[in-house]
Order: sequence, then structure tokens, then C-alpha cells
Amino acid sequence: MDSGKHQHQQPPQSFATTQWSIVLKAGHANRPDANSALATLCQSYWYPLYTYVRRRVKDASEAQDLTQEFFARLIEKNVLAHASPDIGRFRSFLLTSMKNFLANERNKAHAQKRGGRSALLSLDFDSGDSRYDLEPGHDLTPERLFERNWAMTLLDLVLTRLRDESAEEGKSAQFELLRPFIGGNRPESSYALVAGELNVSPGAAKVAAHRLRRRYRDLLRQELARTVADPADIDDEISWLFQAIA
Repeated sequence: MDSGKHQHQQPPQSFATTQWSIVLKAGHANRPDANSALATLCQSYWYPLYTYVRRRVKDASEAQDLTQEFFARLIEKNVLAHASPDIGRFRSFLLTSMKNFLANERNKAHAQKRGGRSALLSLDFDSGDSRYDLEPGHDLTPERLFERNWAMTLLDLVLTRLRDESAEEGKSAQFELLRPFIGGNRPESSYALVAGELNVSPGAAKVAAHRLRRRYRDLLRQELARTVADPADIDDEISWLFQAIA
């Protein structure tokens, strides 16, 4: 029996309270914890939106100010109270909201300088700009770049959770050796090579890799559940996810 199976069945409480469906319901009920939960989601997924702004605004400092201002207004103005109940996906909500925000900023003709308020989210723009410098050329539209980075961010979050779980179980070395097997499609000979490093049989290495892949899929579905209003949309999101990074 898989001894680790039962201890991972339930996600942490902090995970449950940051699901988009719960945030939407909280927002429409004017619950005070709605903005806190929304801020947590935004903290996880701010970078894809920032890359969208960078493609729309050439000056990096202005893009930073716009992104910070957007999140400040999103959290302060109780935007969720006016959101459509069938809004669906968190990524669609964020992108549509940003498009509207940028259009309004242009209409205001910059009558008031941005950047004066205190930041509500701690956004690591230095790291973000370093990542942005490595983005593909400008043949990608701002929307396509947003989608690609949303998918990559989500997969990174899943991998980080899996790495952290392995570390908590004292299996960091095993995780690093088996990480290349998460995607599957590895030749049988690869298991023999890893088995030597782990001091186990090739069969045991294969079983461990299978368990890691299974846990990765579970965590992927959990992370996707954070970003959709209806769990029935998870399978569609998985299809979209791999199209976005193709």
C-alpha cells in the first residue's frame, strides 16, 4: 500500500480558502475575507499580467506603476461585488479587468501621477524584469504571452508544492532524481540509472516515479481548482494549459 497516499488527500486550509470560486462567493456576499483571499491569488499570478502590461507599455517603470495600481484598485474597490457570477476563470477575469483598467487610464490622460499610494502586494519587479528579458521575441501578442506565462506560472506552482512535500518527507534527493520522469515517456533503461543513485532496484525506482507523477497530477488538478469557479471546468483547463505552452 502507498503509505503516502492518505496523508496527501486533503490540501492545506490555506489552499482551500484561496479558491477562485470561494473568492467569488465571498465577494458577492461582501464578506471581509474576500479581499484577503483575492490578494493571495493575485500574489501567485501577478507575473503573467505584468508581462501583458509590458507588451502594451514600452516603459518598464510605467508598466510597474500600472501593474501595482491595478492590483491596489482591484483589492480596494471591491470589484468582485460587481463581477458577473458566470465569470468562470480567474485568468479571464484578471485579463479583462486589466484591459478595462488600461483603457480607463488612457482616457484619463494621466491627469494624476501614479505610484503614490502604498503597495498592497509585494511584487518582485526586479525578478520579474529579469524573467521578462528572457521572454520570446515580440512575435507573441500581449494576450498570447499572458496565456503562456499563466500556464508556466501554474506549472511552477505545482512543481514547487511537490518539491516542498518531498522535502517535508525527507525525500529531496529522490525528488531531484525523479523530477525528469514527471512528464513520462522515459525509456526503461533510465530507471536503472536512477536506481543506482537511489540504491534501490529498477522496479522500485519505476514505482517511485509513478507515485511522483500521480501526485503531480493530483496537485495540478488542485491548483487548477483554485482558478475556476466550477470544478467541472478543470478538464477543459488542462487541455487549455498544454495548448498554451505548446
